[in-house]
Amino acid sequence: MPHHNALAGAIRKLASHSYLDPDDRAAILALPHSVRSIDTGTYLVREGDLAEYCCVIVSGFSYRHKVTGEGQRQILAIHMAGDAVDLHNLFLDISDHNIQALTRSEIAFVPCRAVRELVEVRPNVARAMWTETLIDGSIFREWVVNVGRRPAIGRIAHLLCEIGLRMEAAGLANAGSYEMPMTQEQMGDAAGLTSVHVNRVLQELGRLGLIERSKRTITIPDWEHLRRIGDFNARYLHLEPSEQAKRTAA
Repeated sequence: MPHHNALAGAIRKLASHSYLDPDDRAAILALPHSVRSIDTGTYLVREGDLAEYCCVIVSGFSYRHKVTGEGQRQILAIHMAGDAVDLHNLFLDISDHNIQALTRSEIAFVPCRAVRELVEVRPNVARAMWTETLIDGSIFREWVVNVGRRPAIGRIAHLLCEIGLRMEAAGLANAGSYEMPMTQEQMGDAAGLTSVHVNRVLQELGRLGLIERSKRTITIPDWEHLRRIGDFNARYLHLEPSEQAKRTAA
């Protein structure tokens, strides 16, 4: 039986940047779906698979990644509650990358066929999902710059800023203090660094008074300084409500 509240987070995320009228929202909630609890490390999508389901994160975190021929992993994106993590595969069918659970999670599996049918008849939903994939593209571009052009300390500072702001926007934490869902090895795979190098950078950020750590909790006492070190500008996240989204609240 569908758990209708499971898709409420996705509606909040889409409505943050795009206009959805009450009928659009009802149509999204009515999508057929099943909710499953999955363990850390479970694959939602494997590279080369035929994409049959659009996965919406109800709780927990997932990450998008590719693996080189030599077995080296590059993490390409982090996803959290409310994210529909494989809209990319809605029309491409065959997945060209992996999506894996970063933490124990609840996932709503929605048949791709049902989503395709919905966007064909509800233009507001189509626009919202298109915008969501464009924002994903914006984040991908920033991650390429982060890995390719920033120094190690800037890469990690940037990652810490992004995760904090996105968790705050999703209602999961305060950007100034949050539980980091990634291990140091995973942070390294996102930033193109070894886990040893990540540890050294975190120690240096702590020595500079830019972060405080307690187990996995990251506290940022000087956000502005950390933002400068990370060359971080939140524009690429598109967190500010658009004119379309403002119509929803009017």
